[in-house]
Amino acid sequence: MGHTIVSSDLTTPLNPTTTTTTMDPSSAAAGKSYWRFTKQDFFPEPTFQNFSTYLSALSKTPHRLKDRLIGRSSDANELVRSKLQSENEMKKCLTWWDLIWLGFGSVVGSGIFSITGQETHNHAGPAIVLSYAVSGLSALLSVFCYTEFAVEIPIAGGSFSYLRVELGDFIAFIAAGNILLEGLVGAAGLGRSWSSYFASIIKSNPDFLRIKIESFAEGFNLLDPLAVVVLLVVNGIAMTGTKRTSMLNWISSIFGVAVIIFIIIFGLVHGKTDNLVPFFPYGAEGVFTAAAVVYWSYTGFDMVANMAEEVKKPSRDIPIGLVGSMSLITVVYCLMALALSMMVKYTEVDVNAAYSVVFEKIGMKWAKYLVSIVALKGMTTSMLVGSMGQARYTTQIARAHMIPPYFALVHPKTGTPIYATLLITTGSCILAFFSSLDVLSSVLSFSTLFIFMLMAVALLVRRYYVKDVTPRGDVVKFIASLIVIFGSSLCVTILWSSNYRGWVGYGVSGGLWGLGTLGMGLTSKHRTPAVWGVPLVPLLPSLSIGMNIFLIGSLGAVAIWRFFICSAIMMVYYVLAGVHATYDVAHMNQEQVKLEEGDGDLNKGRL
Repeated sequence: MGHTIVSSDLTTPLNPTTTTTTMDPSSAAAGKSYWRFTKQDFFPEPTFQNFSTYLSALSKTPHRLKDRLIGRSSDANELVRSKLQSENEMKKCLTWWDLIWLGFGSVVGSGIFSITGQETHNHAGPAIVLSYAVSGLSALLSVFCYTEFAVEIPIAGGSFSYLRVELGDFIAFIAAGNILLEGLVGAAGLGRSWSSYFASIIKSNPDFLRIKIESFAEGFNLLDPLAVVVLLVVNGIAMTGTKRTSMLNWISSIFGVAVIIFIIIFGLVHGKTDNLVPFFPYGAEGVFTAAAVVYWSYTGFDMVANMAEEVKKPSRDIPIGLVGSMSLITVVYCLMALALSMMVKYTEVDVNAAYSVVFEKIGMKWAKYLVSIVALKGMTTSMLVGSMGQARYTTQIARAHMIPPYFALVHPKTGTPIYATLLITTGSCILAFFSSLDVLSSVLSFSTLFIFMLMAVALLVRRYYVKDVTPRGDVVKFIASLIVIFGSSLCVTILWSSNYRGWVGYGVSGGLWGLGTLGMGLTSKHRTPAVWGVPLVPLLPSLSIGMNIFLIGSLGAVAIWRFFICSAIMMVYYVLAGVHATYDVAHMNQEQVKLEEGDGDLNKGRL
């Protein structure tokens, strides 16, 4: 590269003309304005110093790809070195109380009010209660995996950092790209839904407040300025400060909880048990079909895990906040589904606005407005927490130089990543302004389930494989067991998707899954959680892998093709830019590791 790169150069960040500087982030930021916009802030790596260095790097692409394919980060790198890119610390201001309400605000959106009626009427009947229980169990298994990582690596990047440590840079990049895309699309979809819901309260026309442009293509011809305004306001609040945003979230969520309790109590008291018969009108197939759909009512907790860097006492607050909130939400969802099923026969449930219509039928028209307000509140807090989580996810990706490190900068006064939030806001506003809900829905994929599955795999890798410690024999047993678990889970999914209902196929596949899990259980673990760990390993992570693969299989071919097409496009960016930036940073950090060898074993995984 023409000169020696020292690790502390990252704090400037990575200024190739500097050979010595302090590791103190505050001194790195000293004398610099936060509001700056230079090439060095966006492309500080040696590869991008000029056109000649870039061409030289491109010629080494195969070598660099191989290096990053097997390259793994470390706990120390994620917790210490990468944070220096932000120049200023995020403020540790969250407690378990904040996390519980952030989980509630993020997860409990409009889905429970819209999807429940649809799936009760079309697929599950009164057994919708079991659909929510099955989906809740699957989500809770993923929460366990997130919690163990978040306690041991309390950093802003959430799943990106955890996958980077255990499965390597390349897998983390593919996961990060897809989850960022889904986050942008999800935020835009919430903005359009908010606009539709608000317009429907004023007038029975969800497009009432939109501007139609006849010359634009169908699906892009209904401009939605209200959705843009809502997204700008919500993201603006998220940038002002984490604690302030958290307080606003839990205060508004208390109102939502009060209305939900009212719905549950009223439904259980005034409902009829006769409406629960037959309980399985569509059989087990209907229960699982509905479970795959209502699962989306549980998504959003991963955004809360992204807040780990700002938690005061991670070892105490994160397990209570994440596991506690998801357990409560599962109980609430099941009780709400039960209340609806008892209030009206499943054949008479309105598929679009089940709860509002039920109250209107029994003469409580005022209650339907209450339900609509709570749905709007749910969408607003989902956007709010989603904005915070996505911004921190983006921050950690920028710290790794997979996107320009400019977006990793944290504001010195607010303690929030303003540039990362602005990036997310800009993308979601553009999508929300032009794209209809139908177009946005068709873009959504199985990225979330894919990440959850990878998280379970990463947790197993963390427990069973430690570089230069795990014997080769144990590595072979672990890989073989993991392949059997994957293969058997895939077989069950294929059998179900092909409408095979014989017990032999499922019995053989289930037996193989059990053998794979047992084989892994008989393999020696080489790492023990220091503070909080997932119980019943490898059973629970193995079950999480199986359930997520099964739910992925229910999403259809369109979602799968979308995932592979978007991943292919992301690979073009990775080959042209991402791999070179991360290669430069990784090898710069290797120099720092050599300098720190006398200070202890800080690098537990190969970077």
